[in-house]
Amino acid sequence: MSQENRNNPETDKEKTALFSGARGLTVKILNRIERTDAYLDKLVNNELRSGDLSDQDKGLLNELVTGVVRWQIKLDWVLNGFYRGNFPKADINVKNAMRVALYQLMFLDRIPQHAAVNEAVEFVKRLRNERYAGVVNGVLRNIIRHLHEIRYPDRNDSVVHHLSVVHSHPIWIVKRWIERYGEEQTEKLLIANNEKPSITVRINKVKIQPAEFISLLEKEGLEYSPSPFLDYFVQLRATGGMTQLEMFRKGYFSIQDESAGLVGKLLDPQPYERVIDLCSAPGGKSMHLAELMNNTGEVISVEKYPTRSELIKSAAERLALKNIKIVTHDATTYTTAIADRVLVDVPCSGLGVLRKKPDIKLKRDVMDIPKLTEIQYRLLEQAGSLTKPGGILVYSTCTIEPEENEAVVQRFLEQHKNFALDDPSSFVNKTFITPRKTIESYPHIHNIDGSFAARLKRLY
Repeated sequence: MSQENRNNPETDKEKTALFSGARGLTVKILNRIERTDAYLDKLVNNELRSGDLSDQDKGLLNELVTGVVRWQIKLDWVLNGFYRGNFPKADINVKNAMRVALYQLMFLDRIPQHAAVNEAVEFVKRLRNERYAGVVNGVLRNIIRHLHEIRYPDRNDSVVHHLSVVHSHPIWIVKRWIERYGEEQTEKLLIANNEKPSITVRINKVKIQPAEFISLLEKEGLEYSPSPFLDYFVQLRATGGMTQLEMFRKGYFSIQDESAGLVGKLLDPQPYERVIDLCSAPGGKSMHLAELMNNTGEVISVEKYPTRSELIKSAAERLALKNIKIVTHDATTYTTAIADRVLVDVPCSGLGVLRKKPDIKLKRDVMDIPKLTEIQYRLLEQAGSLTKPGGILVYSTCTIEPEENEAVVQRFLEQHKNFALDDPSSFVNKTFITPRKTIESYPHIHNIDGSFAARLKRLY
């Protein structure tokens, strides 16, 4: 394409029209995920905010994007078997159009097979040409004829390869987990990761009491169940649209998984204390700490990037939390304040949250983990320097990998004799407590996100 065409508004309009509708936008998002380091949830939210889709199409867009990414390894196995040529090297629009159609064929009963195929064929015809469209039509119709005869890697030949394809997880993850948990527990974890997550909300007790909040849920006709782990968290059967409710705009609740809620409970901030949340954006844990302190004292939320600091500011305003102080600063060099309690929720591989963020499976690599552990250790050391003698430091992640969890904490304790592990049993449900006195959660055991946290006390 010439420079003139690239900068031509008319060309941009034509391109936008080609990727219109739920399925077209799905392909557009999948292309971005494959070509860039952009994350699924942000791309979907941008389209939902900027597009003029109906509520039904918004739901379909979210279902298709998340579903294709969640099952991409399995979808690609099937497409590889029917595509004549090298499927991974096929045109990106053709690949993703076929993935979207096949996801509908394999996982969505409510969409007729012919409709799923026709949509993909017409899309490719508009975007490419008749020849490409003919290939898509032939492959998909051949798959329909043999849908119930598809063979996956034999478990007897390779358990790792079998589980990787059938449950759509990268081989390196499956191999690691089998070595750690064994075959049976690994398969349960893989299955749990592919389940569609429910929405969990944290009631803002600064604004509303749980009993009153429950009555509002019932008036809205929303199905719910109380959290078995935290008495002011509620699991909802809703699939979306929670941020559009008046209850949300009024600051009565925040969307937060119970695994994240455990971290605030473990830190156990007290009214009128000074607390630092060292890696705070988008602010969910900072808000929880501020609520636990009943809007007193000071929660210093440290965030490196101004745009992400704005997310924290918006959340604090919506929840009417006056005790949040936002500091835009690099957490690794923040030294301004010493606090009674410090939370360092470090950047991590995210392998505990694959239910909600399935694109992590496609973006992470085994070599990311050792790189992350060095960053994590530096942040933990910095957090330790900000904790006053007698104070409490909590280290947390949203991963289940021991190198990022137990090993980082152990290394820190070996190098800092003025800190010791503190017993978590007074603060969180005992089901999460390990023999090493840390806390861990798992999707296949607790039906919440996978996570880790350790409560450390500064002795002197």
